[in-house]
Amino acid sequence: MDTQAWLFKSSCFGAYTTGHIRTIGASKNLKFWGLPLPAGTKNNSIRCSMKSYKLSELSQTEVDSLKARPRIDFSSIFRVVQPIVDDVRSRGDGAVIDYTKMFDKVVLDKIVEFVADLPDPEIDLSVREAFDVAYENIYAFHVAQKSVEKKVENMKGVRCKRVARSIASVGLYVPGGTAVLPSTALMLSVPAQIAGCKTVVLATPPSHDGTICKEVLYCAKKAGVTHILKAGGAQAISAMAWGTASCPKVEKIFGPGNQYVTAAKMLLQNSEAMVSIDMPAGPSEVLVIADKHANPVHIAADLLSQAEHGPDSQVVLVIVGDDVDARAIEKEISKQCQSLPRGEFASKALGHSFTVFARDMVEAISFSNLYAPEHLIVNVKDAEQWEGLIENAVERILC
Repeated sequence: MDTQAWLFKSSCFGAYTTGHIRTIGASKNLKFWGLPLPAGTKNNSIRCSMKSYKLSELSQTEVDSLKARPRIDFSSIFRVVQPIVDDVRSRGDGAVIDYTKMFDKVVLDKIVEFVADLPDPEIDLSVREAFDVAYENIYAFHVAQKSVEKKVENMKGVRCKRVARSIASVGLYVPGGTAVLPSTALMLSVPAQIAGCKTVVLATPPSHDGTICKEVLYCAKKAGVTHILKAGGAQAISAMAWGTASCPKVEKIFGPGNQYVTAAKMLLQNSEAMVSIDMPAGPSEVLVIADKHANPVHIAADLLSQAEHGPDSQVVLVIVGDDVDARAIEKEISKQCQSLPRGEFASKALGHSFTVFARDMVEAISFSNLYAPEHLIVNVKDAEQWEGLIENAVERILC
């Protein structure tokens, strides 16, 4: 589940400041993991392999090169997205309808639904209960971050205070091109609900029949979303930024997306739309530090949970010590990858991901601090004792 880990007035729904901690180039040393496919797997055509390195055998230059991420040349993407941004500004709903037909092959009569007017979706009890638990967990974490008004008299007769005010209208983008992401709907809408945002527009691509994904709708209703924009891509971002006849204009846009969504956000934050954005999001990534006490099943699941996001995701495994059964981890990655519905995406991501072998935890965490991952999972014995050494990670999970 993705987590909005750092929240500031300048970049989120209110004046929250927190770090999220949960307890629970080529080298001569390059190797490849050639993984045999276990018998009985669902798709024997998927190749699962990762490069591997020993940190002790790399020069500092080679170690530094491992932190590099793939770079995207946005100049060509901007040329594709700018006409869409301009068209939505000019034609509003009509442009969004046309682009939805063109890109999603869905014909819409209207692009916005009022959430209060929609009936509760019918979903399995077990799924609903899982969403309810997730909602409560996310709510508890973020409500603890609400700012308390602070007053200071820094000299006689001069009183200063810090006051948090919610952003009146926000847009939340929930991708849906290759996978349904109700978890993202919760992660974005719950903080907006807690902050007290009056208008909350959630944009997500429609299903093939023009309806809203029932799981996303359930999460949206539970978390207080006011409007659902049945559109994705640059056209959805543009509609929320400019506003249309049916879509409210928002003051700030949040949420992940592909390179076209990211390009639209970047263009619009520097336009006459006067809209702010959270950040230009990059591909998903995770770094897992594991020792001999870590379960290979859990290691593989944590790596693949991010690898399956898309072919541009990157996952990194840091193995601590010489007594870890790396072969068992290899086999488990292969086994789980073969059985994933999105195994092809995960396989492509694994192809440009890698494993590093560290001599001890100090070396492992030093590399993690250099890499600065989006998600960091420390799956070692007595993981909490190492938390103080972690400097650069958005989300830290100590197992």
